[in-house]
Amino acid sequence: MIHTIIKNKPTRLFIILAGVFIANALIAEIIGVKIFSLEKTLGFEPLHIRLLGNDLSVNLTAGVLLWPVVFIMTDIINEYYGMKGVKFLSYLTAGLIGFAFIIFYGAMKLSPADFFITSKQGSGVPDMSKAYNSVLGQGGFIIIGSLTAFILGQLVDVFVFHKIKKVTGEKRIWLRATGSTLISQFIDSFVVLFIAFYIGTRVNASGNDYVWPFGLFIAVGVVNYIYKFIVAILLTPVIYWVHSIIENYLGHDTAAEMKKAAMK
Repeated sequence: MIHTIIKNKPTRLFIILAGVFIANALIAEIIGVKIFSLEKTLGFEPLHIRLLGNDLSVNLTAGVLLWPVVFIMTDIINEYYGMKGVKFLSYLTAGLIGFAFIIFYGAMKLSPADFFITSKQGSGVPDMSKAYNSVLGQGGFIIIGSLTAFILGQLVDVFVFHKIKKVTGEKRIWLRATGSTLISQFIDSFVVLFIAFYIGTRVNASGNDYVWPFGLFIAVGVVNYIYKFIVAILLTPVIYWVHSIIENYLGHDTAAEMKKAAMK
Protein backbone atom coordinates (compact mmCIF):
# COMPACT_ATOMS: atom_id res chain seq x y z
CA MET A 1 0.00 0.00 0.00
CA ILE A 2 2.75 2.47 1.01
CA HIS A 3 4.77 1.50 -2.06
CA THR A 4 1.76 2.22 -4.30
CA ILE A 5 1.21 5.65 -2.71
CA ILE A 6 4.85 6.70 -3.02
CA LYS A 7 5.05 5.36 -6.56
CA ASN A 8 2.29 7.75 -7.66
CA LYS A 9 4.12 10.79 -9.05
CA PRO A 10 1.60 13.52 -8.07
CA THR A 11 1.44 12.11 -4.51
CA ARG A 12 5.21 11.82 -4.23
CA LEU A 13 5.60 15.36 -5.56
CA PHE A 14 3.14 16.69 -2.96
CA ILE A 15 5.07 14.95 -0.16
CA ILE A 16 8.35 16.49 -1.39
CA LEU A 17 6.90 20.00 -1.76
CA ALA A 18 5.14 19.72 1.61
CA GLY A 19 8.37 18.62 3.27
CA VAL A 20 10.32 21.55 1.84
CA PHE A 21 7.48 23.95 2.74
CA ILE A 22 7.12 22.80 6.36
CA ALA A 23 10.85 22.43 7.03
CA ASN A 24 11.70 25.91 5.75
CA ALA A 25 8.82 27.57 7.62
CA LEU A 26 9.75 25.85 10.90
CA ILE A 27 13.47 26.59 10.56
CA ALA A 28 12.71 30.22 9.64
CA GLU A 29 10.71 30.61 12.85
CA ILE A 30 13.53 29.20 14.98
CA ILE A 31 16.40 31.18 13.44
CA GLY A 32 14.27 34.34 13.23
CA VAL A 33 15.28 35.31 16.78
CA LYS A 34 18.59 36.59 15.39
CA ILE A 35 18.67 40.12 13.94
CA PHE A 36 21.46 40.70 11.42
CA SER A 37 22.82 43.68 9.53
CA LEU A 38 22.44 43.15 5.80
CA GLU A 39 24.98 45.86 5.01
CA LYS A 40 27.70 44.48 7.29
CA THR A 41 27.02 40.95 6.03
CA LEU A 42 27.65 42.19 2.49
CA GLY A 43 30.80 43.99 3.63
CA PHE A 44 29.89 47.68 3.72
CA GLU A 45 28.87 50.27 6.28
CA PRO A 46 25.22 50.40 7.40
CA LEU A 47 22.97 52.78 5.50
CA HIS A 48 21.29 55.65 7.30
CA ILE A 49 17.74 55.77 5.98
CA ARG A 50 15.68 58.69 7.30
CA LEU A 51 12.05 57.64 7.35
CA LEU A 52 9.23 59.13 9.43
CA GLY A 53 11.73 60.71 11.80
CA ASN A 54 13.65 57.46 12.33
CA ASP A 55 17.26 56.75 11.36
CA LEU A 56 17.20 53.17 10.09
CA SER A 57 19.56 50.67 8.50
CA VAL A 58 18.69 47.34 6.92
CA ASN A 59 18.49 45.10 9.98
CA LEU A 60 16.49 41.94 9.34
CA THR A 61 15.60 38.72 11.12
CA ALA A 62 17.54 35.67 9.97
CA GLY A 63 14.18 34.16 9.02
CA VAL A 64 14.10 36.25 5.84
CA LEU A 65 16.72 33.88 4.42
CA LEU A 66 14.12 31.11 4.18
CA TRP A 67 10.70 32.78 3.92
CA PRO A 68 11.17 33.42 0.16
CA VAL A 69 11.51 29.64 -0.28
CA VAL A 70 8.23 29.16 1.60
CA PHE A 71 6.40 31.58 -0.68
CA ILE A 72 7.87 29.95 -3.80
CA MET A 73 6.60 26.60 -2.51
CA THR A 74 3.22 28.22 -1.85
CA ASP A 75 2.90 29.27 -5.49
CA ILE A 76 4.12 25.92 -6.83
CA ILE A 77 1.71 23.97 -4.62
CA ASN A 78 -1.06 26.41 -5.58
CA GLU A 79 -0.34 25.80 -9.26
CA TYR A 80 -0.66 22.02 -9.11
CA TYR A 81 -2.77 21.27 -6.03
CA GLY A 82 -4.96 24.35 -5.72
CA MET A 83 -6.24 26.41 -2.81
CA LYS A 84 -7.13 23.37 -0.72
CA GLY A 85 -3.59 22.04 -0.96
CA VAL A 86 -2.06 25.33 0.18
CA LYS A 87 -4.58 25.87 2.99
CA PHE A 88 -4.09 22.33 4.28
CA LEU A 89 -0.30 22.75 4.44
CA SER A 90 -0.56 26.28 5.90
CA TYR A 91 -2.77 25.18 8.80
CA LEU A 92 -0.66 22.05 9.35
CA THR A 93 2.55 24.11 9.38
CA ALA A 94 1.12 26.68 11.79
CA GLY A 95 0.06 23.85 14.10
CA LEU A 96 3.51 22.24 13.95
CA ILE A 97 5.23 25.57 14.65
CA GLY A 98 2.95 26.10 17.65
CA PHE A 99 3.72 22.56 18.82
CA ALA A 100 7.47 23.20 18.43
CA PHE A 101 7.30 26.28 20.66
CA ILE A 102 5.36 24.35 23.30
CA ILE A 103 8.13 21.74 23.31
CA PHE A 104 10.76 24.50 23.47
CA TYR A 105 9.00 25.97 26.49
CA GLY A 106 8.91 22.57 28.18
CA ALA A 107 12.61 22.00 27.46
CA MET A 108 13.48 25.41 28.92
CA LYS A 109 11.75 24.45 32.19
CA LEU A 110 13.96 21.38 32.65
CA SER A 111 16.58 21.83 35.37
CA PRO A 112 20.01 22.03 33.69
CA ALA A 113 22.88 19.81 34.74
CA ASP A 114 25.60 21.71 36.60
CA PHE A 115 28.27 20.94 34.01
CA PHE A 116 25.95 22.11 31.18
CA ILE A 117 25.74 25.62 32.63
CA THR A 118 29.51 26.12 32.50
CA SER A 119 30.23 23.89 29.49
CA LYS A 120 30.86 26.79 27.07
CA GLN A 121 32.63 29.28 29.33
CA GLY A 122 35.81 28.76 27.33
CA SER A 123 33.93 29.92 24.23
CA GLY A 124 32.69 33.09 25.92
CA VAL A 125 29.28 31.81 27.07
CA PRO A 126 29.20 32.14 30.89
CA ASP A 127 25.80 30.45 31.35
CA MET A 128 24.83 27.94 28.66
CA SER A 129 21.37 27.44 30.16
CA LYS A 130 20.52 31.14 29.87
CA ALA A 131 21.88 31.22 26.32
CA TYR A 132 19.73 28.21 25.43
CA ASN A 133 16.62 29.85 26.88
CA SER A 134 17.39 33.17 25.18
CA VAL A 135 17.56 31.56 21.74
CA LEU A 136 14.51 29.31 22.03
CA GLY A 137 12.41 31.47 24.35
CA GLN A 138 10.78 33.89 21.93
CA GLY A 139 8.14 36.15 23.47
CA GLY A 140 4.48 35.22 23.30
CA PHE A 141 3.54 38.23 21.16
CA ILE A 142 6.34 37.45 18.70
CA ILE A 143 5.03 33.90 18.26
CA ILE A 144 1.41 35.06 17.95
CA GLY A 145 2.37 37.82 15.52
CA SER A 146 4.47 35.51 13.40
CA LEU A 147 1.82 32.79 13.16
CA THR A 148 -0.96 35.30 12.47
CA ALA A 149 1.09 36.97 9.74
CA PHE A 150 1.95 33.57 8.25
CA ILE A 151 -1.67 32.39 8.01
CA LEU A 152 -2.97 35.72 6.69
CA GLY A 153 -0.12 35.94 4.19
CA GLN A 154 -0.80 32.42 2.92
CA LEU A 155 -4.55 32.96 2.56
CA VAL A 156 -4.03 36.25 0.69
CA ASP A 157 -1.34 34.68 -1.51
CA VAL A 158 -3.54 31.79 -2.61
CA PHE A 159 -6.54 34.08 -3.21
CA VAL A 160 -4.62 36.62 -5.33
CA PHE A 161 -2.83 33.83 -7.22
CA HIS A 162 -6.11 32.29 -8.37
CA LYS A 163 -7.68 35.64 -9.23
CA ILE A 164 -4.73 36.49 -11.50
CA LYS A 165 -4.68 33.03 -13.09
CA LYS A 166 -8.37 33.23 -13.94
CA VAL A 167 -7.55 36.32 -16.00
CA THR A 168 -4.24 35.23 -17.55
CA GLY A 169 -4.80 31.47 -17.87
CA GLU A 170 -1.59 29.45 -18.23
CA LYS A 171 0.34 32.49 -19.46
CA ARG A 172 2.38 34.90 -17.35
CA ILE A 173 3.50 32.60 -14.55
CA TRP A 174 5.64 35.48 -13.26
CA LEU A 175 2.61 37.72 -12.81
CA ARG A 176 0.53 35.37 -10.67
CA ALA A 177 3.49 33.96 -8.71
CA THR A 178 5.45 37.14 -8.06
CA GLY A 179 2.34 39.36 -7.90
CA SER A 180 0.62 37.23 -5.25
CA THR A 181 3.87 37.04 -3.26
CA LEU A 182 4.37 40.82 -3.30
CA ILE A 183 0.86 41.44 -1.98
CA SER A 184 0.98 38.72 0.68
CA GLN A 185 4.47 39.78 1.82
CA PHE A 186 3.21 43.35 2.30
CA ILE A 187 0.58 42.08 4.72
CA ASP A 188 3.04 39.71 6.40
CA SER A 189 5.61 42.48 6.94
CA PHE A 190 3.27 44.80 8.82
CA VAL A 191 1.08 42.30 10.68
CA VAL A 192 4.00 40.60 12.42
CA LEU A 193 5.55 43.93 13.47
CA PHE A 194 2.21 45.34 14.63
CA ILE A 195 1.40 42.40 16.90
CA ALA A 196 4.91 41.44 18.03
CA PHE A 197 6.34 44.90 18.68
CA TYR A 198 3.80 47.73 18.43
CA ILE A 199 1.25 45.91 20.61
CA GLY A 200 3.67 43.57 22.37
CA THR A 201 5.94 46.30 23.74
CA ARG A 202 2.92 48.16 25.12
CA VAL A 203 1.39 45.16 26.86
CA ASN A 204 4.67 43.93 28.30
CA ALA A 205 6.17 47.34 29.11
CA SER A 206 7.20 48.06 32.68
CA GLY A 207 9.32 50.84 34.14
CA ASN A 208 11.57 52.35 31.49
CA ASP A 209 11.11 49.59 28.90
CA TYR A 210 11.16 50.87 25.32
CA VAL A 211 7.77 51.07 23.61
CA TRP A 212 7.63 51.18 19.82
CA PRO A 213 6.05 54.40 18.50
CA PHE A 214 3.72 54.12 15.51
CA GLY A 215 6.18 55.90 13.22
CA LEU A 216 8.91 53.36 13.98
CA PHE A 217 6.53 50.47 13.32
CA ILE A 218 5.66 51.89 9.88
CA ALA A 219 9.27 52.77 9.04
CA VAL A 220 10.65 49.33 9.93
CA GLY A 221 7.79 47.69 8.04
CA VAL A 222 8.60 49.71 4.92
CA VAL A 223 12.30 48.80 5.06
CA ASN A 224 11.48 45.12 5.56
CA TYR A 225 8.99 45.13 2.70
CA ILE A 226 11.43 46.82 0.31
CA TYR A 227 13.89 43.98 0.99
CA LYS A 228 11.20 41.33 0.44
CA PHE A 229 10.01 43.12 -2.71
CA ILE A 230 13.51 43.03 -4.23
CA VAL A 231 14.05 39.38 -3.28
CA ALA A 232 10.67 38.37 -4.76
CA ILE A 233 11.59 39.99 -8.09
CA LEU A 234 15.06 38.39 -8.12
CA LEU A 235 13.60 34.94 -7.44
CA THR A 236 11.16 35.06 -10.36
CA PRO A 237 13.51 33.00 -12.64
CA VAL A 238 13.67 30.34 -9.89
CA ILE A 239 9.89 29.86 -10.18
CA TYR A 240 10.22 29.13 -13.91
CA TRP A 241 13.10 26.76 -13.20
CA VAL A 242 11.08 24.80 -10.61
CA HIS A 243 8.10 24.70 -12.98
CA SER A 244 10.24 23.18 -15.72
CA ILE A 245 11.57 20.49 -13.36
CA ILE A 246 8.05 19.56 -12.26
CA GLU A 247 6.69 19.54 -15.81
CA ASN A 248 9.47 17.15 -16.89
CA TYR A 249 8.90 14.97 -13.84
CA LEU A 250 5.12 14.69 -14.17
CA GLY A 251 4.88 14.76 -17.93
CA HIS A 252 2.96 17.38 -19.89
CA ASP A 253 -0.43 15.61 -19.85
CA THR A 254 -0.43 14.83 -16.11
CA ALA A 255 0.77 18.34 -15.26
CA ALA A 256 -1.95 19.89 -17.43
CA GLU A 257 -4.65 17.78 -15.76
CA MET A 258 -3.41 18.70 -12.29
CA LYS A 259 -3.30 22.43 -13.08
CA LYS A 260 -6.79 22.27 -14.53
CA ALA A 261 -8.12 20.47 -11.44
CA ALA A 262 -6.31 22.93 -9.16
CA MET A 263 -8.34 25.83 -10.58
CA LYS A 264 -11.70 24.25 -9.75
